[in-house]
Amino acid sequence: MKPTEKSATKQPRRTPLKNYTLSETIFQELRNRLQRGEIGAEDRVLDYEIAQEYSCTRMPVRQALLRLASEGYLMGTTRGFTLPTLTTQDIEEVFEMRRLLEPHAASSVIDLLGEEQHMALTLAYHKARRAAEKHDAQMMIDANVAFRSIWVGAVQNKRLRDTIQRFADHAQIVRSTTLSHPPTQQIVANGLKQILDGFLARSGENVYKAMQEFVQHAQQQYFLLAKASAARSA
Repeated sequence: MKPTEKSATKQPRRTPLKNYTLSETIFQELRNRLQRGEIGAEDRVLDYEIAQEYSCTRMPVRQALLRLASEGYLMGTTRGFTLPTLTTQDIEEVFEMRRLLEPHAASSVIDLLGEEQHMALTLAYHKARRAAEKHDAQMMIDANVAFRSIWVGAVQNKRLRDTIQRFADHAQIVRSTTLSHPPTQQIVANGLKQILDGFLARSGENVYKAMQEFVQHAQQQYFLLAKASAARSA
């Protein structure tokens, strides 16, 4: 009996590596723009415009935008993607999650931060202090994002790390409202100093307390400013 020829094994279909890598690059860049407040509530993110910017097809752009939408960063509409509209309850829930997660996570990394991270945290704090002195909202946003990214990057649990980052990013509308307010900028700079001191002293208790107060003050300032804005519009 003649041996039969082996049938060719059917290879699973794979997404081309080039498209995946480009989609990830676009995702990260757009998320960074959202974090820095470069995409406002009135802006529309259009796939063909991003594709032109990267000189690519719309497919990797679409993949990145759909991922941003699935993670709550953007909202799809018939005319492109926009920032999601957050209700008062949405914002309260975001702050509740941040209060539950961030103090514990920050205090858990005190022994994982080395001299390089301490230096980067110190530089981010000084940038925030200069921003407060100059009343520079964009500089304050950048400093705040940089400070958080350093300690969050040291969190060992990837799911916890990603969740913290996502909820903090969802508060972008809060940063836009509060960090352009000079008195609030001073409060933020002072709060970062307390957190920094806790990290430098490697005191989990101090970091926990400082982070708890930092998130609480952010929530209070947002609703105070929102209430004042509503009163002016009435």
